[in-house]
Amino acid sequence: MGASDPTEPPAAGVWTLANDRLIITVRDWPATILVPTGQVRLLAVDLPLPSHAKRLAALPFAIEDRIAESVDSVHLALGEAIAPGRYLVGIVRHEVMARWIAQAEEAGIGQAAMVPDVLTLPRPAEGWAVSQMSGRAAVRDAEGMGFEVPAPLLRPAWEAAGKPPVTSYGETLPDDMQRQAGALDPVAFGPAASAAVAALNLRQGAYAVRKVGGSPLWRKFAWVAALGVAAHIVISVGDTVMLRSIADRREAETRAAAALAAPGVALGDDMASTVTGLLPSGGGAQVPQLFLPLVTRVSGALGPLSGALVVRAMTFEGRMLTLDLDPNTDATLTSRIEAALKGAGVGAQVVRSPEGAIRITANAA
Repeated sequence: MGASDPTEPPAAGVWTLANDRLIITVRDWPATILVPTGQVRLLAVDLPLPSHAKRLAALPFAIEDRIAESVDSVHLALGEAIAPGRYLVGIVRHEVMARWIAQAEEAGIGQAAMVPDVLTLPRPAEGWAVSQMSGRAAVRDAEGMGFEVPAPLLRPAWEAAGKPPVTSYGETLPDDMQRQAGALDPVAFGPAASAAVAALNLRQGAYAVRKVGGSPLWRKFAWVAALGVAAHIVISVGDTVMLRSIADRREAETRAAAALAAPGVALGDDMASTVTGLLPSGGGAQVPQLFLPLVTRVSGALGPLSGALVVRAMTFEGRMLTLDLDPNTDATLTSRIEAALKGAGVGAQVVRSPEGAIRITANAA
């Protein structure tokens, strides 16, 4: 499926997965599939731990309060360090990963690496690198993170992010948005795909590429490896218990500090929300961690309705993302928006004014 020459074995090359079709882009390259970023949530996660195994063990605890889904319902892929102690993480629903792998195996490239296509964009020194085409806009920022939104949501997202400087690698953007235009060299597309694989390969854990066959000697090594994995699991369980112990200790320390800073304030079971409410508003460090994942979830949920939506304004304050839509005569649009957001696990309120304008308020919690 998707190969331009069916007589050639599609064992290698860089492939793009678009509209559920695999299309080869570069031949004579290690097998790689660029999957749509709109179905992958990219997060920057702080994991200041000394080993890869310990970071993997801590990852579910580090992201469980940043996603709406149950951790068990999603596949977590740990990528490269984008800053000291800070790592790129990809999150994909299990059924989506299973479907992609089935498509790859059907096409004869079941061993291919899988990476979000936005990671093939050059990482900008500042601002955003944007590729807008076919009604979608892929964005990569200076931290190495990325997201995808329907084209009508690009400007509101750009304004809500503080109007960062933009280099466009796709369709020409309005003059006030686009600082400069860039061209992607087709010859460099293979190396860009390899750099994306190094940054984040989704084929990890249960979805890692499995090697089959081998000699009796290989099987002996496999048994040794299996024993090693079993020992590693025991160590990981110990690490998990240790992490829980550290978390309990830090909770006690935080409660003590909060009691000194705000005497008389009752700290309930949801200590994180209570302490967050005591902090001063503002501060740019938290905005990307909340804004980009939230706008990615909302835009992904509204993608099927993008043809009926005209975004007039987007604002982000605290943990709330607000989208104001132009008036629309479709009386069912409000309920369709609510159903789409609920189906994607996004907590939001949708209100229509008497004039027909619609306001969407989504919570990053």
